[in-house]
Amino acid sequence: MDKYAQKVLDEVKAKNANEPEFIQAVDEVLSTLGPVLKANPQYEKNAILERMVEPERVIIFRVPWVDDKGIVRVNRGYRIQMNSAIGPYKGGLRFDPTVNLGVLKFLAFEQVFKNSLTTLPMGGGKGGSDFNPKVSPHTPGKRCSDAEVMRFCQSFMTELYRHIGPDTDVPAGDMNVGGREIGYLFGQYKRLANEWTGVLTGKGLSYGGSLVRPEATGYGDVYFAQNMLAKRGETLEGMKCAISGSGNVASFAAEKLMQLGAKVLTLSDRSGAILAPEGITPKMLADIMELKNVRRGELAEFAKKTKAVKFFAKANSWRLADKIDAAFPCARQNELDGKDAEYLLKHGCRLVAEGANMPSTPDAIAAFVKAKIMYSPGKASNAGGVATSGLEMSQNSGRLSWSREEVDSKLKGIMQSIHDNAWEAAAKYGAKGNYVAGANIAGFVKVADAMVAQGVC
Repeated sequence: MDKYAQKVLDEVKAKNANEPEFIQAVDEVLSTLGPVLKANPQYEKNAILERMVEPERVIIFRVPWVDDKGIVRVNRGYRIQMNSAIGPYKGGLRFDPTVNLGVLKFLAFEQVFKNSLTTLPMGGGKGGSDFNPKVSPHTPGKRCSDAEVMRFCQSFMTELYRHIGPDTDVPAGDMNVGGREIGYLFGQYKRLANEWTGVLTGKGLSYGGSLVRPEATGYGDVYFAQNMLAKRGETLEGMKCAISGSGNVASFAAEKLMQLGAKVLTLSDRSGAILAPEGITPKMLADIMELKNVRRGELAEFAKKTKAVKFFAKANSWRLADKIDAAFPCARQNELDGKDAEYLLKHGCRLVAEGANMPSTPDAIAAFVKAKIMYSPGKASNAGGVATSGLEMSQNSGRLSWSREEVDSKLKGIMQSIHDNAWEAAAKYGAKGNYVAGANIAGFVKVADAMVAQGVC
């Protein structure tokens, strides 16, 4: 690693010793920047790395709410406003028991480069709470009711609203924050601020949302994979694909892969994973999406009613099929480890396109890079969601509504630009074909140049 980058990484480790995910994310980026730092001494002179790894603002607050039994509950809320050099903070809200300061700092750090790669004027941020809408606080085996989720969201936004705005910070959804939660959050913001603005993205179509936004991350992941294959004169037609997750990202990645002639073999959730040896069909996928989005159930339930799939309790998607051409990790961070990577490579995998944020562990990434397969990091290939959120912001600002075809066309163009910029940056700095280095460098340079131009701030 470059001497300057190593010095900053050592400082990050010392200051944030109890935040392993954040340290991992910083290490992954800084380890690729050596050639850029050497060619641009002004970055060290202006302490760009020191400033880039430190959030501009960290907001932590309590979220009191009342459950259906009249019991007062208290959760913790966060917003990490990481970097606003190229635009207002932009990044999702995550509601999950695993949410803590280190996880959100890693996500916000990744978001800075991801948003830079989209070519849209958006800075990076992330937020959320340790609230779990999937578990009722008073009835074992049940989920929070809609009324409980609404009361939590209203309390959460009552504090958050004073820190956000269409030109300051524009949150969106993330894990466990879908259309229902965004609706409740937006309604409370509108009530408190007494204004209708595009302050949240991922909204419903009836109140300012964008067509293709729910599909965008999954579709964008597949579009990026298409671009990687096109560089080699190949297509997705006939490829056997393993996907992890079964939420929006995974489901719409599966849908797009099927449309392009690929065969989807696996999906997963916290209950386990399903394997469909003959491929998941569009009808099966529709049933899974209804189960997850409407009834909010688990794949174990689906597998009991579907003979065409095998269910593996508490398993992931990576070691189930005998032949896997491509893998799409679309669940959560560090879900694909070195052993999984070894299995995938041994069973024919030649493309990995990350749909989640940092889903591959460092040893898995090292294995993919060493094998010289087509491997794209999440900050590049899952940027379609935030890119379409940026398009939603543009529509809201102009009081416009674009057609599905217009938005999808813009999304395809953005994903191709991200691919091409990463490819060209890697080639320019001696790492041709390495999308990890290319994405980090391309995302970094835009933000770093903006920071230099704006002085010490």
